[in-house]
Amino acid sequence: MRSGTRIQAVMEEIQSRIAARTCLPGTRLPSVRAQAQAMQVSVSTVVEAYERLAAEGVIASRPGSGFYVAGPVAPLALGGIGPRVDREVDPLWLARQSLQADAHALKPGCGWLPPSWLYEEGVRRALRSLARSGTLELTEYATPLGHPALRRLLARRMAAMGLETSPEQILLTESGTHSIDLVCRFLLEPGDTVLIDDPCYFNFHALLKAHRVQAVSVPYTPQGPDVARFADALQAHSPRLYITNSAIHNPTGATLSPLVAHRILKLADSSDLVIVEDDIFCDLETHAAPRLAAFDGLSRVIQIGSFSKTVSASLRCGFIAARPDWTQDLADLKIATNFGGGRMAADIVLRTLTDSGYRRHMESVRLRLAQEMERTAARLQALGMKPWLVPQAGMFLWCQLPGGMDATALARTCLEDGVVLAPGNAFSQSQSAGDFLRFNVAQCSDARIFEVLARALKG
Repeated sequence: MRSGTRIQAVMEEIQSRIAARTCLPGTRLPSVRAQAQAMQVSVSTVVEAYERLAAEGVIASRPGSGFYVAGPVAPLALGGIGPRVDREVDPLWLARQSLQADAHALKPGCGWLPPSWLYEEGVRRALRSLARSGTLELTEYATPLGHPALRRLLARRMAAMGLETSPEQILLTESGTHSIDLVCRFLLEPGDTVLIDDPCYFNFHALLKAHRVQAVSVPYTPQGPDVARFADALQAHSPRLYITNSAIHNPTGATLSPLVAHRILKLADSSDLVIVEDDIFCDLETHAAPRLAAFDGLSRVIQIGSFSKTVSASLRCGFIAARPDWTQDLADLKIATNFGGGRMAADIVLRTLTDSGYRRHMESVRLRLAQEMERTAARLQALGMKPWLVPQAGMFLWCQLPGGMDATALARTCLEDGVVLAPGNAFSQSQSAGDFLRFNVAQCSDARIFEVLARALKG
Protein backbone atom coordinates (compact mmCIF):
# COMPACT_ATOMS: atom_id res chain seq x y z
CA MET A 1 0.00 0.00 0.00
CA ARG A 2 1.37 3.41 -0.98
CA SER A 3 2.07 5.97 1.71
CA GLY A 4 -0.65 8.31 0.43
CA THR A 5 -3.19 5.51 0.51
CA ARG A 6 -2.24 4.61 4.09
CA ILE A 7 -2.59 8.24 5.17
CA GLN A 8 -6.01 8.40 3.53
CA ALA A 9 -7.04 5.20 5.29
CA VAL A 10 -6.20 6.70 8.69
CA MET A 11 -8.09 9.89 7.85
CA GLU A 12 -11.16 7.93 6.72
CA GLU A 13 -11.10 5.82 9.88
CA ILE A 14 -11.17 8.93 12.09
CA GLN A 15 -13.81 10.62 9.97
CA SER A 16 -16.05 7.52 10.08
CA ARG A 17 -15.86 7.49 13.89
CA ILE A 18 -16.89 11.13 13.98
CA ALA A 19 -19.74 10.54 11.50
CA ALA A 20 -21.00 7.61 13.59
CA ARG A 21 -20.74 9.79 16.72
CA THR A 22 -18.51 7.32 18.51
CA CYS A 23 -16.09 10.26 18.76
CA LEU A 24 -17.91 13.42 19.84
CA PRO A 25 -16.46 16.96 19.97
CA GLY A 26 -13.86 17.15 22.73
CA THR A 27 -13.04 13.44 22.56
CA ARG A 28 -9.31 12.74 22.73
CA LEU A 29 -8.09 10.65 19.82
CA PRO A 30 -5.72 7.71 20.34
CA SER A 31 -2.08 8.71 20.49
CA VAL A 32 -0.20 8.51 17.22
CA ARG A 33 1.59 5.40 18.48
CA ALA A 34 -1.62 3.68 19.57
CA GLN A 35 -3.35 4.53 16.30
CA ALA A 36 -0.33 3.35 14.30
CA GLN A 37 -0.32 0.04 16.16
CA ALA A 38 -4.08 -0.41 15.77
CA MET A 39 -3.97 0.15 12.00
CA GLN A 40 -0.59 -1.50 11.39
CA VAL A 41 0.95 1.61 9.86
CA SER A 42 3.94 3.76 10.72
CA VAL A 43 3.85 6.53 13.31
CA SER A 44 4.79 9.07 10.62
CA THR A 45 1.72 8.02 8.59
CA VAL A 46 -0.59 8.74 11.53
CA VAL A 47 1.16 12.04 12.28
CA GLU A 48 0.61 13.17 8.68
CA ALA A 49 -3.04 12.03 8.74
CA TYR A 50 -3.70 13.86 12.01
CA GLU A 51 -2.01 17.01 10.71
CA ARG A 52 -4.15 16.97 7.54
CA LEU A 53 -7.33 16.50 9.58
CA ALA A 54 -6.26 19.37 11.81
CA ALA A 55 -5.67 21.55 8.75
CA GLU A 56 -9.22 20.75 7.60
CA GLY A 57 -10.59 21.70 11.03
CA VAL A 58 -11.88 18.19 11.72
CA ILE A 59 -9.61 17.73 14.76
CA ALA A 60 -7.55 20.12 16.88
CA SER A 61 -4.10 19.76 18.41
CA ARG A 62 -3.53 20.59 22.07
CA PRO A 63 0.23 20.83 22.70
CA GLY A 64 1.37 18.37 25.32
CA SER A 65 -2.03 16.68 25.41
CA GLY A 66 -2.73 15.22 21.97
CA PHE A 67 -5.39 15.55 19.30
CA TYR A 68 -9.09 16.11 19.98
CA VAL A 69 -12.25 16.05 17.87
CA ALA A 70 -13.25 19.58 16.95
CA GLY A 71 -16.90 20.70 17.21
CA PRO A 72 -19.74 21.04 16.57
CA VAL A 73 -21.42 17.63 16.47
CA ALA A 74 -21.63 16.41 12.90
CA PRO A 75 -25.12 15.80 11.51
CA LEU A 76 -26.17 12.19 11.99
CA ALA A 77 -25.69 10.32 8.72
CA LEU A 78 -27.00 6.76 9.07
CA GLY A 79 -25.19 5.67 5.94
CA GLY A 80 -21.91 6.51 7.65
CA ILE A 81 -22.53 4.21 10.61
CA GLY A 82 -21.12 0.73 10.30
CA PRO A 83 -19.29 -0.81 7.39
CA ARG A 84 -19.77 0.58 3.93
CA VAL A 85 -22.06 -1.76 2.05
CA ASP A 86 -23.39 -1.78 -1.47
CA ARG A 87 -26.43 0.42 -1.74
CA GLU A 88 -28.39 -2.52 -3.11
CA VAL A 89 -28.28 -4.22 0.27
CA ASP A 90 -28.57 -1.10 2.41
CA PRO A 91 -31.87 -1.06 4.38
CA LEU A 92 -32.38 2.61 3.58
CA TRP A 93 -31.78 1.94 -0.11
CA LEU A 94 -34.52 -0.70 -0.06
CA ALA A 95 -36.93 1.63 1.72
CA ARG A 96 -36.22 4.45 -0.75
CA GLN A 97 -36.66 2.22 -3.80
CA SER A 98 -40.02 0.98 -2.55
CA LEU A 99 -41.28 4.41 -1.48
CA GLN A 100 -39.99 6.39 -4.46
CA ALA A 101 -41.06 3.96 -7.16
CA ASP A 102 -43.82 5.01 -9.53
CA ALA A 103 -47.31 3.99 -8.45
CA HIS A 104 -47.47 1.63 -11.43
CA ALA A 105 -44.01 0.12 -10.89
CA LEU A 106 -43.63 -3.59 -10.16
CA LYS A 107 -42.64 -3.92 -6.49
CA PRO A 108 -42.47 -7.56 -5.40
CA GLY A 109 -39.84 -6.49 -2.87
CA CYS A 110 -41.98 -3.96 -0.97
CA GLY A 111 -43.58 -4.78 2.38
CA TRP A 112 -47.21 -3.72 2.04
CA LEU A 113 -50.42 -4.69 0.29
CA PRO A 114 -51.39 -3.07 -3.02
CA PRO A 115 -53.81 -0.14 -2.58
CA SER A 116 -56.59 -2.14 -4.26
CA TRP A 117 -56.34 -4.75 -1.50
CA LEU A 118 -57.04 -2.28 1.32
CA TYR A 119 -60.43 -1.37 2.74
CA GLU A 120 -60.83 1.84 0.76
CA GLU A 121 -64.63 1.89 1.02
CA GLY A 122 -64.48 1.72 4.82
CA VAL A 123 -61.84 4.45 5.04
CA ARG A 124 -63.93 6.74 2.82
CA ARG A 125 -67.00 6.09 4.97
CA ALA A 126 -64.97 6.92 8.07
CA LEU A 127 -63.73 10.16 6.49
CA ARG A 128 -67.27 11.24 5.59
CA SER A 129 -68.48 10.43 9.08
CA LEU A 130 -65.59 12.30 10.70
CA ALA A 131 -66.25 15.34 8.50
CA ARG A 132 -69.68 15.62 10.13
CA SER A 133 -68.21 15.45 13.66
CA GLY A 134 -67.79 18.28 16.10
CA THR A 135 -64.97 20.79 16.05
CA LEU A 136 -62.96 19.04 18.79
CA GLU A 137 -62.58 15.84 16.76
CA LEU A 138 -61.35 17.82 13.77
CA THR A 139 -59.01 20.31 15.42
CA GLU A 140 -57.97 19.40 18.98
CA TYR A 141 -54.90 17.61 20.30
CA ALA A 142 -55.29 14.03 21.48
CA THR A 143 -55.11 13.10 25.16
CA PRO A 144 -51.71 11.86 26.43
CA LEU A 145 -52.51 8.17 25.95
CA GLY A 146 -54.54 8.79 22.81
CA HIS A 147 -58.08 8.09 21.61
CA PRO A 148 -59.90 6.33 24.53
CA ALA A 149 -62.34 4.37 22.37
CA LEU A 150 -59.58 3.02 20.11
CA ARG A 151 -57.57 1.96 23.16
CA ARG A 152 -60.61 0.13 24.53
CA LEU A 153 -61.03 -1.66 21.19
CA LEU A 154 -57.35 -2.62 21.16
CA ALA A 155 -57.63 -4.02 24.70
CA ARG A 156 -60.55 -6.22 23.59
CA ARG A 157 -58.62 -7.39 20.50
CA MET A 158 -55.61 -8.28 22.65
CA ALA A 159 -57.81 -10.19 25.09
CA ALA A 160 -59.06 -12.32 22.18
CA MET A 161 -55.40 -13.33 21.59
CA GLY A 162 -54.87 -14.24 25.24
CA LEU A 163 -53.31 -10.95 26.37
CA GLU A 164 -55.27 -9.48 29.27
CA THR A 165 -54.61 -5.75 29.48
CA SER A 166 -56.43 -2.49 30.17
CA PRO A 167 -56.83 0.61 28.00
CA GLU A 168 -54.61 2.47 30.50
CA GLN A 169 -51.73 0.19 29.51
CA ILE A 170 -52.03 1.17 25.84
CA LEU A 171 -50.40 4.27 24.35
CA LEU A 172 -51.27 5.39 20.83
CA THR A 173 -48.38 6.51 18.62
CA GLU A 174 -47.84 7.74 15.08
CA SER A 175 -46.75 4.33 13.70
CA GLY A 176 -45.10 1.04 14.58
CA THR A 177 -41.71 2.59 13.85
CA HIS A 178 -42.55 5.52 16.14
CA SER A 179 -43.45 2.98 18.83
CA ILE A 180 -40.07 1.26 18.63
CA ASP A 181 -38.32 4.64 18.54
CA LEU A 182 -40.06 5.67 21.78
CA VAL A 183 -39.17 2.38 23.47
CA CYS A 184 -35.53 2.77 22.39
CA ARG A 185 -35.45 6.33 23.71
CA PHE A 186 -36.98 5.08 26.96
CA LEU A 187 -34.79 2.06 27.67
CA LEU A 188 -31.52 2.45 25.74
CA GLU A 189 -28.33 4.43 26.05
CA PRO A 190 -25.76 4.78 23.24
CA GLY A 191 -23.51 1.76 23.29
CA ASP A 192 -26.15 -0.65 24.67
CA THR A 193 -26.68 -3.98 22.93
CA VAL A 194 -29.92 -5.04 21.24
CA LEU A 195 -30.72 -8.54 19.99
CA ILE A 196 -32.44 -8.93 16.64
CA ASP A 197 -33.37 -11.88 14.48
CA ASP A 198 -31.23 -12.82 11.50
CA PRO A 199 -32.89 -12.15 9.14
CA CYS A 200 -35.26 -9.46 10.45
CA TYR A 201 -37.25 -6.44 9.21
CA PHE A 202 -34.66 -4.23 7.55
CA ASN A 203 -35.75 -0.98 9.20
CA PHE A 204 -34.88 -2.38 12.63
CA HIS A 205 -31.24 -2.10 11.49
CA ALA A 206 -31.62 1.53 10.42
CA LEU A 207 -33.49 2.53 13.59
CA LEU A 208 -30.90 0.95 15.88
CA LYS A 209 -28.14 2.78 14.01
CA ALA A 210 -29.97 6.03 14.69
CA HIS A 211 -29.91 5.24 18.41
CA ARG A 212 -26.19 4.42 18.26
CA VAL A 213 -26.55 1.01 19.86
CA GLN A 214 -24.89 -2.29 18.99
CA ALA A 215 -27.08 -4.81 17.17
CA VAL A 216 -26.32 -8.49 17.72
CA SER A 217 -28.21 -11.01 15.61
CA VAL A 218 -29.54 -14.47 16.44
CA PRO A 219 -30.31 -16.93 13.62
CA TYR A 220 -34.03 -17.39 13.01
CA THR A 221 -35.51 -20.85 12.46
CA PRO A 222 -38.97 -21.94 11.22
CA GLN A 223 -40.02 -22.18 14.90
CA GLY A 224 -38.49 -18.92 16.12
CA PRO A 225 -35.05 -17.72 17.22
CA ASP A 226 -32.35 -20.36 17.66
CA VAL A 227 -32.66 -20.95 21.43
CA ALA A 228 -29.07 -22.09 21.98
CA ARG A 229 -27.65 -19.10 20.08
CA PHE A 230 -30.08 -16.81 21.93
CA ALA A 231 -28.74 -18.10 25.25
CA ASP A 232 -25.16 -17.60 24.08
CA ALA A 233 -25.93 -14.00 23.04
CA LEU A 234 -27.49 -13.26 26.43
CA GLN A 235 -24.41 -14.57 28.18
CA ALA A 236 -21.88 -12.85 25.91
CA HIS A 237 -23.48 -9.44 25.37
CA SER A 238 -25.97 -8.76 28.24
CA PRO A 239 -28.42 -7.10 25.81
CA ARG A 240 -31.01 -4.60 27.01
CA LEU A 241 -33.63 -5.33 24.32
CA TYR A 242 -34.72 -8.08 21.96
CA ILE A 243 -36.84 -6.82 19.04
CA THR A 244 -38.83 -9.37 17.05
CA ASN A 245 -42.10 -9.95 15.21
CA SER A 246 -45.06 -11.78 16.67
CA ALA A 247 -47.61 -13.75 14.63
CA ILE A 248 -45.94 -13.57 11.19
CA HIS A 249 -42.19 -13.05 10.96
CA ASN A 250 -40.74 -10.57 8.50
CA PRO A 251 -39.10 -11.54 6.13
CA THR A 252 -39.38 -15.33 6.54
CA GLY A 253 -43.13 -15.70 7.15
CA ALA A 254 -42.36 -18.14 10.01
CA THR A 255 -44.55 -18.53 13.09
CA LEU A 256 -43.21 -18.72 16.64
CA SER A 257 -43.84 -22.10 18.30
CA PRO A 258 -45.16 -22.28 21.90
CA LEU A 259 -42.12 -24.33 23.00
CA VAL A 260 -39.62 -21.78 21.68
CA ALA A 261 -41.68 -18.92 23.15
CA HIS A 262 -41.53 -20.49 26.63
CA ARG A 263 -37.79 -21.14 26.34
CA ILE A 264 -37.08 -17.56 25.26
CA LEU A 265 -39.10 -16.15 28.16
CA LYS A 266 -37.36 -18.49 30.61
CA LEU A 267 -33.98 -17.25 29.38
CA ALA A 268 -35.16 -13.64 29.65
CA ASP A 269 -36.25 -14.21 33.27
CA SER A 270 -32.62 -14.77 34.27
CA SER A 271 -31.46 -11.48 32.73
CA ASP A 272 -32.37 -7.81 32.46
CA LEU A 273 -33.69 -8.33 28.92
CA VAL A 274 -36.83 -6.52 27.74
CA ILE A 275 -38.59 -7.95 24.67
CA VAL A 276 -40.32 -5.77 22.08
CA GLU A 277 -42.85 -7.74 20.06
CA ASP A 278 -44.06 -6.16 16.80
CA ASP A 279 -47.60 -7.40 16.07
CA ILE A 280 -48.21 -5.44 12.88
CA PHE A 281 -49.41 -8.44 10.85
CA CYS A 282 -51.98 -9.79 13.34
CA ASP A 283 -55.00 -9.22 11.06
CA LEU A 284 -53.37 -11.36 8.35
CA GLU A 285 -53.28 -14.48 10.56
CA THR A 286 -55.53 -17.41 9.73
CA HIS A 287 -54.90 -19.00 13.15
CA ALA A 288 -53.65 -17.08 16.18
CA ALA A 289 -49.95 -17.70 16.82
CA PRO A 290 -48.37 -17.64 20.30
CA ARG A 291 -47.59 -14.17 21.69
CA LEU A 292 -44.68 -13.64 24.01
CA ALA A 293 -46.67 -10.77 25.51
CA ALA A 294 -49.58 -13.11 26.32
CA PHE A 295 -47.34 -15.69 28.01
CA ASP A 296 -45.52 -12.94 29.90
CA GLY A 297 -48.49 -10.71 30.78
CA LEU A 298 -46.61 -7.54 29.76
CA SER A 299 -44.12 -7.94 32.58
CA ARG A 300 -40.92 -7.82 30.54
CA VAL A 301 -42.54 -7.89 27.07
CA ILE A 302 -43.75 -4.75 25.27
CA GLN A 303 -46.16 -5.24 22.40
CA ILE A 304 -46.39 -2.74 19.56
CA GLY A 305 -48.31 -2.54 16.32
CA SER A 306 -49.97 -0.31 13.74
CA PHE A 307 -52.60 -0.36 11.02
CA SER A 308 -50.55 0.63 7.97
CA LYS A 309 -50.60 -2.87 6.49
CA THR A 310 -54.36 -3.46 6.74
CA VAL A 311 -56.17 -0.08 6.94
CA SER A 312 -54.00 2.66 5.42
CA ALA A 313 -50.33 3.61 5.38
CA SER A 314 -51.39 7.25 5.03
CA LEU A 315 -53.10 7.13 8.42
CA ARG A 316 -50.14 7.20 10.79
CA CYS A 317 -51.43 5.41 13.87
CA GLY A 318 -49.71 2.80 16.01
CA PHE A 319 -49.71 1.64 19.62
CA ILE A 320 -47.61 0.41 22.53
CA ALA A 321 -48.93 -2.00 25.17
CA ALA A 322 -46.74 -2.19 28.26
CA ARG A 323 -46.86 -2.43 32.03
CA PRO A 324 -48.73 0.53 33.60
CA ASP A 325 -45.75 2.47 34.97
CA TRP A 326 -43.90 2.22 31.68
CA THR A 327 -46.96 3.32 29.71
CA GLN A 328 -47.16 6.53 31.71
CA ASP A 329 -43.45 7.23 31.30
CA LEU A 330 -43.68 6.52 27.57
CA ALA A 331 -46.63 8.92 27.33
CA ASP A 332 -44.49 11.64 28.93
CA LEU A 333 -41.72 10.89 26.45
CA LYS A 334 -44.19 11.09 23.56
CA ILE A 335 -45.37 14.49 24.79
CA ALA A 336 -41.78 15.70 25.09
CA THR A 337 -40.88 14.62 21.55
CA ASN A 338 -44.18 14.85 19.67
CA PHE A 339 -46.60 16.67 21.99
CA GLY A 340 -50.09 15.66 20.91
CA GLY A 341 -50.96 12.58 18.94
CA GLY A 342 -52.84 12.22 15.67
CA ARG A 343 -56.43 12.49 16.88
CA MET A 344 -57.98 12.43 13.43
CA ALA A 345 -55.96 9.44 12.28
CA ALA A 346 -56.92 7.45 15.39
CA ASP A 347 -60.58 8.34 14.90
CA ILE A 348 -60.56 7.21 11.28
CA VAL A 349 -58.79 3.96 12.21
CA LEU A 350 -61.39 3.27 14.91
CA ARG A 351 -64.31 3.95 12.56
CA THR A 352 -62.74 1.69 9.91
CA LEU A 353 -61.98 -1.20 12.28
CA THR A 354 -65.53 -1.11 13.67
CA ASP A 355 -67.17 -0.77 10.25
CA SER A 356 -69.56 -3.62 9.55
CA GLY A 357 -67.63 -4.65 6.45
CA TYR A 358 -64.09 -4.75 7.86
CA ARG A 359 -64.22 -8.31 9.18
CA ARG A 360 -65.53 -9.68 5.88
CA HIS A 361 -62.98 -7.62 3.97
CA MET A 362 -60.09 -9.09 5.97
CA GLU A 363 -61.44 -12.60 5.44
CA SER A 364 -61.26 -11.99 1.69
CA VAL A 365 -57.73 -10.56 2.01
CA ARG A 366 -56.53 -13.65 3.89
CA LEU A 367 -58.08 -15.90 1.25
CA ARG A 368 -56.45 -13.93 -1.58
CA LEU A 369 -53.09 -14.09 0.20
CA ALA A 370 -53.33 -17.86 0.55
CA GLN A 371 -54.12 -18.18 -3.17
CA GLU A 372 -51.29 -15.83 -4.17
CA MET A 373 -48.88 -17.61 -1.81
CA GLU A 374 -49.50 -20.92 -3.59
CA ARG A 375 -49.35 -19.37 -7.06
CA THR A 376 -46.21 -17.30 -6.41
CA ALA A 377 -44.36 -20.17 -4.73
CA ALA A 378 -45.04 -22.38 -7.77
CA ARG A 379 -43.84 -19.68 -10.20
CA LEU A 380 -40.65 -19.08 -8.25
CA GLN A 381 -39.91 -22.77 -7.91
CA ALA A 382 -40.29 -23.12 -11.67
CA LEU A 383 -37.45 -20.57 -11.97
CA GLY A 384 -35.24 -22.61 -9.64
CA MET A 385 -35.87 -20.60 -6.49
CA LYS A 386 -36.46 -22.51 -3.25
CA PRO A 387 -38.84 -21.16 -0.56
CA TRP A 388 -37.23 -21.34 2.89
CA LEU A 389 -40.68 -22.40 4.05
CA VAL A 390 -44.25 -21.98 2.80
CA PRO A 391 -45.85 -19.70 5.43
CA GLN A 392 -49.16 -20.47 7.11
CA ALA A 393 -50.33 -16.90 6.54
CA GLY A 394 -49.18 -13.44 5.56
CA MET A 395 -47.65 -11.94 2.44
CA PHE A 396 -43.94 -12.88 2.56
CA LEU A 397 -41.98 -15.65 0.83
CA TRP A 398 -38.29 -15.97 1.75
CA CYS A 399 -36.60 -17.65 -1.20
CA GLN A 400 -33.10 -18.92 -1.93
CA LEU A 401 -31.67 -18.33 -5.39
CA PRO A 402 -30.30 -21.25 -7.41
CA GLY A 403 -26.59 -22.01 -7.46
CA GLY A 404 -25.67 -19.46 -4.79
CA MET A 405 -26.46 -16.52 -7.08
CA ASP A 406 -25.88 -13.00 -5.76
CA ALA A 407 -29.24 -11.44 -4.85
CA THR A 408 -27.77 -7.95 -4.89
CA ALA A 409 -26.57 -8.31 -8.47
CA LEU A 410 -29.91 -9.78 -9.47
CA ALA A 411 -31.77 -6.89 -7.84
CA ARG A 412 -29.59 -4.37 -9.66
CA THR A 413 -30.30 -6.05 -13.00
CA CYS A 414 -34.05 -6.27 -12.42
CA LEU A 415 -34.22 -2.64 -11.29
CA GLU A 416 -33.12 -1.63 -14.78
CA ASP A 417 -36.34 -3.27 -16.03
CA GLY A 418 -38.52 -1.52 -13.46
CA VAL A 419 -38.80 -4.37 -10.95
CA VAL A 420 -37.94 -3.58 -7.31
CA LEU A 421 -36.61 -6.62 -5.41
CA ALA A 422 -35.62 -7.07 -1.76
CA PRO A 423 -32.13 -8.65 -1.50
CA GLY A 424 -31.58 -10.88 1.51
CA ASN A 425 -28.61 -9.06 3.02
CA ALA A 426 -30.77 -5.97 3.59
CA PHE A 427 -32.42 -8.09 6.30
CA SER A 428 -29.30 -9.80 7.64
CA GLN A 429 -27.06 -8.29 10.30
CA SER A 430 -24.46 -10.99 9.67
CA GLN A 431 -24.67 -10.48 5.89
CA SER A 432 -25.29 -14.23 5.53
CA ALA A 433 -28.35 -14.03 3.24
CA GLY A 434 -26.60 -12.98 0.04
CA ASP A 435 -28.45 -15.58 -2.05
CA PHE A 436 -31.95 -14.86 -0.66
CA LEU A 437 -34.78 -12.59 -1.78
CA ARG A 438 -37.99 -11.61 0.03
CA PHE A 439 -41.09 -11.66 -2.15
CA ASN A 440 -44.43 -10.05 -1.30
CA VAL A 441 -46.96 -12.41 -2.88
CA ALA A 442 -49.65 -9.72 -2.94
CA GLN A 443 -47.41 -7.70 -5.26
CA CYS A 444 -46.57 -10.66 -7.55
CA SER A 445 -49.70 -11.03 -9.69
CA ASP A 446 -48.15 -9.36 -12.76
CA ALA A 447 -46.56 -11.93 -15.11
CA ARG A 448 -43.93 -9.37 -16.18
CA ILE A 449 -42.17 -9.84 -12.82
CA PHE A 450 -41.39 -13.46 -13.61
CA GLU A 451 -40.40 -12.64 -17.18
CA VAL A 452 -37.84 -10.12 -15.89
CA LEU A 453 -36.63 -12.60 -13.25
CA ALA A 454 -36.25 -15.36 -15.85
CA ARG A 455 -34.09 -13.17 -18.08
CA ALA A 456 -31.96 -11.97 -15.16
CA LEU A 457 -31.42 -15.50 -13.87
CA LYS A 458 -30.19 -16.62 -17.28
CA GLY A 459 -27.69 -13.75 -17.27
